[in-house]
Amino acid sequence: MHKSFQSLICLCAVLLSGCADAGDDHVADDKPVVSAPAGKVKGVAQDGINIFKGIPYAEAPVGDMRWKPTVRLAAWDGVKDAQEFGPACVQPQLKNASSESVYAYDIGEISEDCLTLNIWAPEDAKDAPVFFWIHGGALRAGSGKEPLYEGTKFAEQGVIVVSVNYRLGVLGFYSHPELSAESPDGISGNYGLLDQVAALEWVKDNISAFGGDPEQVTIAGESAGALSVMYLMTSPKAEGLFDGAIAQSAYMVTTPALAEMQHGVPSAEDVGLATAKAMGAENIADLRAMDAQEVYEQANKVRFAPFGVVDGVIIPDQPVAVFERGEQAPVPLLVGFNSGEVKSMRALAPAAPDSAEDYEDVIRDRYGDLADEFLRLYPSDTLEDSIVATTRDALYGWTSERMAKYQTALGQSAYLYMFDHGYPAADERGLHGFHASELPYVFGTLDLTPMNWPKIPDTDAEKELSAAMTAYWANFAKTGTPSAPGAAEWASFDEDEAYMAFEDHPRADHHLMPGMYELHEETVCRRRAAGSLPWNWNTGLWSPVLPSETADCP
Repeated sequence: MHKSFQSLICLCAVLLSGCADAGDDHVADDKPVVSAPAGKVKGVAQDGINIFKGIPYAEAPVGDMRWKPTVRLAAWDGVKDAQEFGPACVQPQLKNASSESVYAYDIGEISEDCLTLNIWAPEDAKDAPVFFWIHGGALRAGSGKEPLYEGTKFAEQGVIVVSVNYRLGVLGFYSHPELSAESPDGISGNYGLLDQVAALEWVKDNISAFGGDPEQVTIAGESAGALSVMYLMTSPKAEGLFDGAIAQSAYMVTTPALAEMQHGVPSAEDVGLATAKAMGAENIADLRAMDAQEVYEQANKVRFAPFGVVDGVIIPDQPVAVFERGEQAPVPLLVGFNSGEVKSMRALAPAAPDSAEDYEDVIRDRYGDLADEFLRLYPSDTLEDSIVATTRDALYGWTSERMAKYQTALGQSAYLYMFDHGYPAADERGLHGFHASELPYVFGTLDLTPMNWPKIPDTDAEKELSAAMTAYWANFAKTGTPSAPGAAEWASFDEDEAYMAFEDHPRADHHLMPGMYELHEETVCRRRAAGSLPWNWNTGLWSPVLPSETADCP
C-alpha cells in the first residue's frame, strides 16, 4: 500500500547534528529549517515533531530522461519550501468516488516529476534510527503522501520516518531493446527500483542533518513495497544503504529476465516490444513523445504488468536463488503476512467449482503425489476458505517463512508474524485480516484510513493493539529486536520457529501453519526444476500439472 510521510526537522540548529548555528537555521516565522548537504529546507513543526514534505531527491525523469536511470539532484541554493507534499507519480486517477474497493483513495495531484521524499523527525533528534518506508500498490499506484502512512507515532518514539515516491507502472518498470542499447550496462527496466536506491543514497548523505543516523536505516514496505524490500535485499546496488529490513506481505514470485524466457515467463524486452506495438509506437522516441498519463493508461489497457527485472546488474538473479545462496543483505529481518490476504483481492484466486468432488478431482490431477497433503491443508469441505487460503499461502505465507528461514541460515535474526485481527466492520464484510489491514495499526493511523476501508472502532482495545504494533516496529528499527512494553515477548524464528500472532492482543507461538511451508516449497522446487513453469498466482485450482517427485528437490 501507499504511505504518506511528512518530513520532520529540527526547530533550531543546535538540536541536530550536522546543522549550522541557530542563527542560520531559525527563521522569523518559526518554521523549522535544516541545512543539509542537498540544500536548506523549511518544514512545519507539530507537537514536538518536525515534518518536511516533498523534498526532491533526484532530477525529474521527464523528456529524454524518461526511462533513464535516476540522476542525483545537484544541491540547490536558498531555502526550499517543504511544507506541502509533492505530487504522486503517474498512476490511475480515481474517477469514481463510489468505488467499492477498500483501497480506493483520491491520491490528489500526480506528475511525472514526482521523485520526492517526506520526513518526520523528533525536534530533538540526534543519531536517531531511520524507518525508510516504501509504499505498496502493485508497483502501479500509491505515494508516500497517503494519510495511512503518517509518521507521527514513530517519531514520538524517537524514530525518524522517511517515505518515498518512485516511478510506477510502465514508467518505472519498462524494458525494451532500444532502452537496453542506450544503457552502458546493456539493461533496461528497474527504474522504480533505482529511484528507491537513489532515495536511500540521499538518506545516507543527508539524514544526519535531520538528527538521523545514516548507519541505522531500516527499509520497510508492504505488498509491492515489501516486494521492493526483497529486491533491495538481493541488489548489489543497495549494498550498505540499509541495516535492517521489514517485509509486510511480500511475494517471492517468478521475476522476468531481461532478454530471455525463464521459467515460462517471457523476457521483459519481449514484453516491452509487444507493449509498444500494441500502443502503436514504432520506437522509444514515439513513446517518449507521448504524454506520461497517456503512456501509463495505454499500457494498462494492453495489460502491461510491472515487475522487477532480472538483469544481472540491479537484480542479479531470481530472488529465490539469491536467498538460497545466502547472497542477500545480511541484516535483521521482520517479516509476515495477514490471515485474510486474498479476501479483499478475490480476483487473485479462482472461483469455486460446482462441487467438492470437482475440487478434489482437479487437485488430484494437478498435484499428483502431493494431492493428499494439499487436501489435508486445504480440504474440500470448506471450499471458499480453502481456495483463498491456498493463494494466500502460496504467495504470502510461503514467502514470509522462506525469507525468515534463509535470513536465519545467514546468521541474522528473523522475526515472523501473522496478522489475524478482525473487528465488526471488517468481519461483517468477510474481510477479517484483509490485505494491508495491519497498516493503520503499525502506523497508529486508525482514524486515517481510505474512504471505503472498514471503519476501525474507536476503542481502547484497538488503540492498545496499535500502540503495541507501533512499538514492536519502532524498537526493531532501534535495536534489531521487536519489543513492546507490557506485551508478549517476540522470540526470533530460530527459537523453535517462533512467530507472533496479532489477534485481539499480540500472542507468541511456534510453528505457524505446520505443513504449509513444506508443501509450497516442494511445489516451487518442482516448477523450478522443470524449467518452464512459473510460480505466482497459478496455484491450487489454477496450478499446472506438477512434475513428479524429483531428486532435485529435497
